[in-house]
Amino acid sequence: VQLQASGGGLVQPGGSLRLSCAPSGVIFSFDAMAWYRQAPGNQRELVARITRDGSTNYADSVKARFTVSMNNAKTTGNLQMNGLKPEDTAVYYCNAVNWRGEYWGQGTLVTVSS
Repeated sequence: VQLQASGGGLVQPGGSLRLSCAPSGVIFSFDAMAWYRQAPGNQRELVARITRDGSTNYADSVKARFTVSMNNAKTTGNLQMNGLKPEDTAVYYCNAVNWRGEYWGQGTLVTVSS
């Protein structure tokens, strides 16, 4: 089972995108889901994370602009991105963990440009 990330695309500065992450098959619920991003020439960095009890944490650079969420079944997740900036341009990856292990998505490209 892998995670499938979707929702990336080209958006103008100040715009919004909503990324989604879902497993490719039947899976046990997750204990936590997270979004990472990697821009060209940079290391992969944590953007946002949410645990099954609803606790969240965000990178300082996206606080107050991005919102991470999980569905009630704790099997899919979303990243709502508002007020996008050119420096948010990157490939975004979803990540999830449960008692069976850790899962990654294939990445979805977000490009913020006028």
